[in-house]
Amino acid sequence: MKTSFFEEMKSALVDEKSKLEAELAGLAHRNPRPNEDGQTFVVKYENFGESEDENAAEIAQFGDNLSLEQELESALKDVESAMKAVESGTYGTCKYCQQVISEDRLRARPTSTSCIACKKTLTQEL
Repeated sequence: MKTSFFEEMKSALVDEKSKLEAELAGLAHRNPRPNEDGQTFVVKYENFGESEDENAAEIAQFGDNLSLEQELESALKDVESAMKAVESGTYGTCKYCQQVISEDRLRARPTSTSCIACKKTLTQEL
């Protein structure tokens, strides 16, 4: 792969990281001491009021935010792993068959760690 492609992917990953961190900042704050699961963010708990309806809304919103935070944090970890792979020179190599992942796949999903053939095998899409 060309150096320009790696620079393009690195730029896309940096942009995605910034976007994910901004989204996370809106609903969680960084945990200074990540828990045993590696969770680095803690969801904010909004206080809407004291009535039963308001308490129910708080709990519902917290549950939604918790799910969203987990998805965003997982995506952020994928982006950070891909950025490390770019720096170490292993980016774009399938972790299963060690073949080069196509540029089209990486443009579509810059955090991909497997080629299309291995991904299809893993998800039994063949």
